[in-house]
Amino acid sequence: MTAPVDDGDDRRGPGETGPAGGDRRGLEEAERVELTVDAVAPGGHCVARVNGQVVFVRHALPGERVVAEVTEVHRGFVRADAVTVLDAAPERVEPPCPYARPGRCGGCDLQHVAPQAQLAWKTAVVREQLSRLAGRTDAEIDRLGVRVAALPGGPLGWRSRVRYAVDATGRAGLLKHRSHEVVPVDRCLIAHPAIQELPVLAPSGARWPAADAVETVASTGGDVAVTALADGLPTPVDGPTAVREVAAGREWTLPASGFWQVHPAAADTLVDAVLDLLDPRPGESAWDLYGGAGLFAAALAGRVGPDARITVVESAASGVAAARENLRDLPQVEVVAARVETALARRRITGPVDLVVLDPPRTGAGAQVVRDVLAAAPRAVAYVACDPAAFARDVRTFAGARWRLAELRGFDLFPMTQHVELVGLLLPPAVGR
Repeated sequence: MTAPVDDGDDRRGPGETGPAGGDRRGLEEAERVELTVDAVAPGGHCVARVNGQVVFVRHALPGERVVAEVTEVHRGFVRADAVTVLDAAPERVEPPCPYARPGRCGGCDLQHVAPQAQLAWKTAVVREQLSRLAGRTDAEIDRLGVRVAALPGGPLGWRSRVRYAVDATGRAGLLKHRSHEVVPVDRCLIAHPAIQELPVLAPSGARWPAADAVETVASTGGDVAVTALADGLPTPVDGPTAVREVAAGREWTLPASGFWQVHPAAADTLVDAVLDLLDPRPGESAWDLYGGAGLFAAALAGRVGPDARITVVESAASGVAAARENLRDLPQVEVVAARVETALARRRITGPVDLVVLDPPRTGAGAQVVRDVLAAAPRAVAYVACDPAAFARDVRTFAGARWRLAELRGFDLFPMTQHVELVGLLLPPAVGR
């Protein structure tokens, strides 16, 4: 199970140390404390309590007894790293990467967790967010059959896009957790093998004195590219400036620094889920909101046919350009360059519409966008979410209009990290499925 957020209750809870009614002194930064870890929580943490104080602990597992070092102190809670494991959980494994340790690289949250247990961890987080933020009952969540599924390829060597930060000496590396401090590394084990072989990191002798970051790409089309970033501006270093991706039965071309899913199997996995849930029919109209290069629009076009109307809405100039270029053979697709909330509020797109794909950023679509989508009276909405909390809040908005979350699928697009991708089907009242 997962732990709820702290509600201010000062009663003793699991993992508390010290006798009841004893020292109530708050923990201090860099202090070490022995504690018992409770349930998992969003963000790659587990929860414990020390003298009534909530402690969010990284590098731990539920049920473990650990020594934790406090890293941050906030009003109402503290953050800490498990630096010594006194009693290990059965799901604990040795992290394969030497940098996935307290005080080192913050990119991987769950390398100390066995791969199958990582899926259970993420499933528990999704369930807790649906309960706490969406207001779904345990029975409703059980009926959804919520679980997070692994993608092909295993937990290492999957990340096809890696941005390395650059420190003051020009060395490329990765950031500490919740920090701008750069940790020089010799290799990132979750990076695609072609990226691991690039001469970007310090052991190769590479230095990047004029760059703030270095972006690397190993595309599904076989392209490998390196781009240096300075003040947000890209400078090609090696490989093509535009890379090819293969998904949804098509080849896509987009800038090496443009957005694309980072797991090689992610694009097709999400397309398959969206099509299966929406079940598009010939002639139906569709909106692809936050559409990027138009991945879902292209997939929908193959189902609804040439006489249907499909609208992509995207605000990033690079995404708009990529969509217009890659979908130019689909005249039924219109690409609207605008923020989704603006396009809806100013009626740059208007209903009615049959199908909607919502694929918002981590912050979610938000209540106003959801209400505007509902006003267009679609028969079904597929919501692609990269943050369970934002998704759950939007599900609650749908529920306020008597729409229901009819199906939900979870995918481990980001092994070894706390991140999870969801695809939900939302249906209006009186529509069965």
